[in-house]
Amino acid sequence: MSYQGSWSRLGEWLVLIPGKTIRDSDNRETETLAWLLNAVGMPEKLLRRLKHEKGIQWNGDKLRLALFPSRPRGIGSIWQEIDVLYEDDFCLVIHKPAGMTIHPDGREGEVTLDHIVAAHYEGMGEEVAVRHIHRLDQHTSGPVLYAKNEWAQLKLDEDMRGKQMERKYIAFVEGTVTSNLSVIDLPIGKDRHHAQRRRISPTGQSARTRVRVEEVYRGASLIHLELDTGRTHQIRVHLSHLGYPLLGDTLYGGSDALIHRQALHGAKLCFSHPFTGEFIEIEDPWPEDLLDLRIKLQAVTKETH
Repeated sequence: MSYQGSWSRLGEWLVLIPGKTIRDSDNRETETLAWLLNAVGMPEKLLRRLKHEKGIQWNGDKLRLALFPSRPRGIGSIWQEIDVLYEDDFCLVIHKPAGMTIHPDGREGEVTLDHIVAAHYEGMGEEVAVRHIHRLDQHTSGPVLYAKNEWAQLKLDEDMRGKQMERKYIAFVEGTVTSNLSVIDLPIGKDRHHAQRRRISPTGQSARTRVRVEEVYRGASLIHLELDTGRTHQIRVHLSHLGYPLLGDTLYGGSDALIHRQALHGAKLCFSHPFTGEFIEIEDPWPEDLLDLRIKLQAVTKETH
């Protein structure tokens, strides 16, 4: 369920015009709550909170919802140039460069994507809590989605749990991947011999990755991948297990002769807008190091023919 009508923002308020049927009802409060829940798609948890805090108010023929209250960002801000791929009052999608973590892990002086997003909000004059919806490995580049209010966070978290988001990647791997490989469906668990690694395990969590081959080079391949599940290191574990480790991924057996980080990039992120339901498709251009890697592999392959 999503809202298809017109809306506007006025400070902390979202302003809607529900129509005469609800506005002139003898039991307007009940009708309003039912309309917000069933027609507009407001998360029930948020509806209860706004009702309790008097965050649902009529002003003439307009219905105001306190969706944009000031919230502490929850993390310090560190300014750095960023690539904003999409932004509105509900969502932010930002490019994460390879080598950067999304949130702090206790290391002194680290700069994370959350720190940079906090600085972005501060620069925009917005008191918004920093809430990422999904994660990428430190050395994977690609788009990361942030929720800018409680409505967005509840809806997007639900879509993540329900596997309603599409996350598409490109990867350069060792070996010749044939077109026969289209799906990898192997469970993943922890590696008891190595704290950082994961491995294929019959008792692990189900994990499914879809594969499409785009280019084959001498000793390497460029493939497209789509996740049906989101296990830790899923792409890296699946491909390494089949004998196609990512170039640069030394943790899982890949060579770093051509690139010094795992050659994996989130090329596209697709999701339904948490308020309007509009299908949002975000493409994140390839970083320079992967463009250079492709040129190197094409050149080496051309020399051998």
